[in-house]
Amino acid sequence: MNQPSIAVIGSGYWGKNLVRVFSELGALHTVCDADSSRFATLKISGTPPVFVGKLEDVLDNPSIRGVAIATPAVTHYAIVKRCIESGKDVFVEKPLALNASEGEALVALAAKHNRILMVGHILLYHPAVRKLKSLIVDGTLGKIHYCYSNRLNMGLIRTEENILWSFAPHDISVMLHLLGEEPISSTAEGSGYLTPGVLDVTMSRLTFRSGVTGHIFVSWLHPFKEQKFVVVGSQAMAVFDDTAENKLQLYPHRVDWENRIPKAVKEDAVTVELERLEPLKEECSQFLRSIETRVAPPSDGKEGLRVLKVLDDCQKSLELGPVKRDEQSSTAGAAPIHETEKSYFAHSSSFVDLPCKIGKGTKIWHFSHVLAGAEIGENCSIGQNVVVSATSKIGNRVKIQNNVSVYDGVILEDDVFCGPSMVFTNVINPRSAVVRKSEYKSTRVSRGVTIGANATIVCGNKIGEYAFIGAGAVVTKDVPAYALMTGVPAKQVGWMSQHGDKLDLPLVGDGVAICKATAQKYTLCGKSLSIDNEVSS
Repeated sequence: MNQPSIAVIGSGYWGKNLVRVFSELGALHTVCDADSSRFATLKISGTPPVFVGKLEDVLDNPSIRGVAIATPAVTHYAIVKRCIESGKDVFVEKPLALNASEGEALVALAAKHNRILMVGHILLYHPAVRKLKSLIVDGTLGKIHYCYSNRLNMGLIRTEENILWSFAPHDISVMLHLLGEEPISSTAEGSGYLTPGVLDVTMSRLTFRSGVTGHIFVSWLHPFKEQKFVVVGSQAMAVFDDTAENKLQLYPHRVDWENRIPKAVKEDAVTVELERLEPLKEECSQFLRSIETRVAPPSDGKEGLRVLKVLDDCQKSLELGPVKRDEQSSTAGAAPIHETEKSYFAHSSSFVDLPCKIGKGTKIWHFSHVLAGAEIGENCSIGQNVVVSATSKIGNRVKIQNNVSVYDGVILEDDVFCGPSMVFTNVINPRSAVVRKSEYKSTRVSRGVTIGANATIVCGNKIGEYAFIGAGAVVTKDVPAYALMTGVPAKQVGWMSQHGDKLDLPLVGDGVAICKATAQKYTLCGKSLSIDNEVSS
């Protein structure tokens, strides 16, 4: 029987494994990657696939029935959305998206278009996890008390996502699968040492309605590799060690009571025989079967969303403290309740003048001052010694580094980055002896803009979406969307993608460029740059 034709999007660190397996299964049709140098390194079995550099070449090809996406996590939402809307079944590596709202949108979109949506939680297809599930179901382990996992290594360090989002999805998916329930509370703590704002180590604690507790310890700063998942029951204990030759072992330890005192009685480990199957091949085969049968896989979009919501809760706990689900519901959709007096964090040395508006998840750090009337959105980071003035407006997920004053009349849209000690102004010709408050000029910084350290933005100008202002530049006029600006006064020296990569395009004229990180296409017409099929969040 002919297998469905599959395109693998992204052939880097993990994508190359998907290319190998789908080619071994006789299903590989196309490999899509903006970096064509990777193609020569791929292991291909049988008929060579088609190699393309643009996502459109996959979306516009009716012969391709399914896509397997192995691009950076930050791109998952946009690419999955485009593939579903193009009529493709989708297998996307974990995580499904970077927040629960995007995950919900993708699950709903897949249902609307009757598309298979599968998430790469590979351990659900591991023979050891399958066997462990059966041991729990048949009562071999007895009543489950608790479980914990260690996923530790030295290397594979990311700078675009923290360790929680990179490593923990594997173990969260296994824990939810084995227990058959979702946590009613989540607590997480962590530390970052290498990249500012990126955690290298986290410990998460999940509490379930049944009384089971789970711990998940992840780190990419560990002296050796360890991948263990332990389940402790009243009758036996099980250890799944993915780095060992005998991957699943049972310890039939028990506790005897003598004179009302518990005494541990240890027994030798018993190796559990497992089928010799490659988990990735089992996972990819399941995707092909689901395409043919239209039956949802174990790691479908809904399962991926459950994991995503736990990740969301843990991330909120890292920022705000413990997160509890609605005690009346054990469903994944239950709203989290934060155990804090307010929904944002303000350091004790900072000043927040009321009334003002500050969104959930925002953090305000040392010696900063938010004046009454200011508006700050959700999940913003306000660094040390920052002033947010009364009529300024700040959108969601804005990052303002140390020593920045956001003066009256400044508007920062969503996802703006303000580098350390950059400067806004609001008067063209200030004099100490002359009051010019009636002459304030507004400055609008559009969505996704980056402003480098020590740059100056002269008031009365607008910076277009996703523009990039270099360190030390002085902006004296409007800036086009996606423009790269440097110098004094600032002049355009190039074009930037939404991802923050410089595009190979002339300053003026006609041309097309592909962002290497996201495979999105940008088209230059004269002095204006646009992105094709832009996805709004």
